[in-house]
Amino acid sequence: MFHHFHDENLHKKSQGSINKDDFYKIIKFIGRENILDANDFFTRLKENKLKEKNVCLTFDDSIKCQYDIALPVLEDLKIKSFFFIYSTLFKGELTLLEVYRYFRMNCFNNIDEFYNYFFKLLNKDPSVFFKDNEKLIEDIKIKFQFYSINDIKFRLLRDRFLSQLDYKKIMLAMFKEKNFKPEDHYKNILMSEFHLNKLNELDHLIGLHSHSHPSLLEALPYNEQKKEYENNISILSEILNVDKNNIKYMSHPNGSYNDGTIKILQELKIELGFKQIMTIEPEKNMKKINNSSLEIARQDHAQIIKMMN
Repeated sequence: MFHHFHDENLHKKSQGSINKDDFYKIIKFIGRENILDANDFFTRLKENKLKEKNVCLTFDDSIKCQYDIALPVLEDLKIKSFFFIYSTLFKGELTLLEVYRYFRMNCFNNIDEFYNYFFKLLNKDPSVFFKDNEKLIEDIKIKFQFYSINDIKFRLLRDRFLSQLDYKKIMLAMFKEKNFKPEDHYKNILMSEFHLNKLNELDHLIGLHSHSHPSLLEALPYNEQKKEYENNISILSEILNVDKNNIKYMSHPNGSYNDGTIKILQELKIELGFKQIMTIEPEKNMKKINNSSLEIARQDHAQIIKMMN
């Protein structure tokens, strides 16, 4: 599972990002011979023919650095991969998920400076919330070892403590303080329809990642979840000029889903879904790591780098 890449030009180094050379090294470590093209992985999964070492490469979140930095490596090594796309950005809606990340990575001296500023702007004291969620913080740290405690606290505040409106108010106040204008950065952060069509022409597979990429999709009512994926598949099929039934794959945004999500995906005839971690999650009634064809585990590239070192 890959997200962010950096180079010496347009895309600055940021928390968790890797460069072209790192990407080559990861592929070498995995073994090029073990990496299947996306369509081959999908076919073998359906036919129950995947072997223990068979893997594929996946890219989430419609991020342009993937196109600029990772794609040339994929084409050089003749690897066809999955790209999972959320779709608000293609309908002229204000899409801030990656803009928020770009802001906190590029407008502060370091990530903890951002966190300290963010915590300072909260309109209510989170200490009791953190106390009540000590066990959850410990569990997240075990699952996502590359997260710092501040990373985890920020995500919990964003996803569970604050309303979406309160979170947005804080971020927009920070934008104003730093004289940061999101529209000035869109084209450097996110893919366009051109990029999706080019990926499709090159035989990479485009899949669902919800419409608006909610931080905690499983917390949404069933009908709202359904709307997220119906909009997502409708917009992507229109951009790619394909029938909706030709889009058969997805990844769960932030690894967040529940039984209702699985039912929605089945109704949309999605046959392959990726979760976020290489862990059995008891809260999701999992019996094994790859619990179903809509819950295939992924290893974050940060963990692979740890294995390499």
